[in-house]
Amino acid sequence: MSLDQHTVQDLLESAARRHKVPGASLAVYADGQLTEAATGVLNVETEVEVTTDSLFQIGSVTKPYTASLIMQLAVEGRLDLDAPVVASLPELRLADQESAERVTMRHLLSHSSGIEGDHFEDFGRGDDVLERFVASCAALGFSHPVGATMSYCNTGYVIAGRIIERLTGQTWDTALAERIIGPLGLDHTVTLPEQALRFRTAHGHVGKLDEPAQLAPVWTLPRSVGPAGLVCATAADMVAFGRWHLDEGRTADDRQALSAAAVASMQDAVIDIPDQWTLGKSWGLGWILYDWDGRHVYGHDGATIGQTAWLRIVPDSGVVVGMLANGGRASDFYRDVYPVLMRELCEITMPSPLSPPDDLPDVETAAYAGTYERLGVRYELDVSGTGLAGKAIATGPLAEIDPDPVEELTLVPVAEGVFATKDPDEDTWTPMVFYELDDGSPYLHSSARATPKVSAKRVAR
Repeated sequence: MSLDQHTVQDLLESAARRHKVPGASLAVYADGQLTEAATGVLNVETEVEVTTDSLFQIGSVTKPYTASLIMQLAVEGRLDLDAPVVASLPELRLADQESAERVTMRHLLSHSSGIEGDHFEDFGRGDDVLERFVASCAALGFSHPVGATMSYCNTGYVIAGRIIERLTGQTWDTALAERIIGPLGLDHTVTLPEQALRFRTAHGHVGKLDEPAQLAPVWTLPRSVGPAGLVCATAADMVAFGRWHLDEGRTADDRQALSAAAVASMQDAVIDIPDQWTLGKSWGLGWILYDWDGRHVYGHDGATIGQTAWLRIVPDSGVVVGMLANGGRASDFYRDVYPVLMRELCEITMPSPLSPPDDLPDVETAAYAGTYERLGVRYELDVSGTGLAGKAIATGPLAEIDPDPVEELTLVPVAEGVFATKDPDEDTWTPMVFYELDDGSPYLHSSARATPKVSAKRVAR
């Protein structure tokens, strides 16, 4: 494939059409050149078209930005990644304070703290929202023992954001703007809605794929979860952030905005991911780490309310790819675009997503039946034929804005302890991995989160 703008544009347009994505933007940095493409509309009601300078919500791709701020402060000697976070934030209280006092910044940045992660309380628009968020954590427990496994933790990144505020004397938004957005020249990157209004800005879309796309019921998540997922940017700005890490912390004007040693340490594996198919093999400090064809790749995904983002960095090829979308079959869209770019630009064959074999294995399913629950979701599973069936029930604040908080599940066996389920609207299967911690506690790992088994009693169906 010749990587000219026309080729990239055709790839994006055809994939967006196939997967009913209302609007998307793509930026590719390769051979020292940036190539951009855009397609569709930002909003199906206004029908304003997507352009390459349009902003989308990058969701959790925000986390490497927050992690980079933390690394800057660590390099400055203002915090120790392996010291208890209460040393920097003595007011932090959790339901299990003994465990809370063992949590380090390394745990927070690698999603291995065990703190219940999907705490999305709204504390308004004031500059004190992170302070109030941290105060509200006093009721939060732990979904697993500190450091015992990996479980995606938005809460931990908000706590990290509050530590940034304590150490800099600035809001997280201001610290990010002055320490990263400004020095990197990210002119189309913002964190607040009123800043996004200056630009062409995408709205998320939801709904069933056999129906016309609908605007998401709200535009953004609460400001209180900013450090975990509220950056808005163009695909090109997101790629520029990735290039900063590719270039070992040097900015475009050759300033060292983060030491090369700190950049490299962020790519060191801290904890393995039990589900090796959905994201990557392990987690570093802020980055998801992939092993594709035996090659080192790192990046992050993001998802907000009807918007999705993907950032991938291939250091040995000098390639950075960022893509943004505002609805449709997001997983299938990614699986249509990225393998082509990785193959042609880096000679990498991305691993195939998990899917059930033609001949299903004989798996003892009864051991996995029961109820699994963590903050934000409850899984109720029972034996059904050769697999499992049940429900995923959203709970808490996000359930209130979810048009369908109860999802019916059919789990098909792939191997012992590994099952797959699929949204009927999508082609990509979702892994459901059953495993035990070192102490024998049974867990379910799905959507990058560890969910403990709370009852072995079969669910009546």
